[in-house]
Amino acid sequence: MIAATQQQAAIALAAALNLTPGEARREAQILLGHALGKPRAWLIAHDREALDAGAAHIFQTLLNRRLNGEPIAYLVGEREFYGHAFKVTPAVLIPRPETELLVELALERLPVDMPARALDLGAGSGTVAVSLALARPAARVTAVELSPAALAVAQDNAQRLGAANLEFRLGFWYAPLEKGERFEVIVSNPPYIAADDPHLGWGDLRFEPPGALASGPDGLADIRLIVDGAPAFLAPGGWLLFEHGYDQAEACRKLLNDAGFSAVASVADLAGIERVTLGCLGAKN
Repeated sequence: MIAATQQQAAIALAAALNLTPGEARREAQILLGHALGKPRAWLIAHDREALDAGAAHIFQTLLNRRLNGEPIAYLVGEREFYGHAFKVTPAVLIPRPETELLVELALERLPVDMPARALDLGAGSGTVAVSLALARPAARVTAVELSPAALAVAQDNAQRLGAANLEFRLGFWYAPLEKGERFEVIVSNPPYIAADDPHLGWGDLRFEPPGALASGPDGLADIRLIVDGAPAFLAPGGWLLFEHGYDQAEACRKLLNDAGFSAVASVADLAGIERVTLGCLGAKN
């Protein structure tokens, strides 16, 4: 029966991955629904039905991969972010809910019904850029990504979700931009983990692209490049916002202050961790 299969899988997941019972049930349900091609409501309504052999084989394969630690987002090929279902592959980072704070703070600085330009550096799967473009249809959003494989994922997400006011450029941070381009908002969720951080060998991080995670000895190498390059591309009064690690807020504020930004601040996520640091570049710059 579907219910029994789900229960047995949840027990195995909880034991292998140190999940809470609720987390394990949710993951078992996601994998089973993916194997059957059915939504959660269908599983609940048909929990006493038998699982056919084909679906059972697909489910067991997915379950075995998950028990070995492979991220569930890669197994099912998508992850929800800011109310939208985004395609994800091992070429991109898995979208995380704390990054929604970056989107919310950027939207507060983009007018609702007036033209504006926003730049997303290191677009990955396109979650931030697409979310901004969909929420601000009057804006023009430019997304830059170094990895061709990641860029293809982002472009596919933009097309599927209907983000027509979004353009993509391939390259390293500001390199694909033209001299004189100016943006009201620049956002980034860059690599910010120290290269020797043991967390890189734990959990989902083991399966994610290393180049999108690690950034020099202190994790700030790419953030320094982003801060240093921003004044050349921000409009007067424009904002730079970026995500960073749990213990990097103070260092990030100093980088912005040293670069001449004002109204520098760090904003905590729902867990109380300072997750995003931002600053405004005045007209005099």
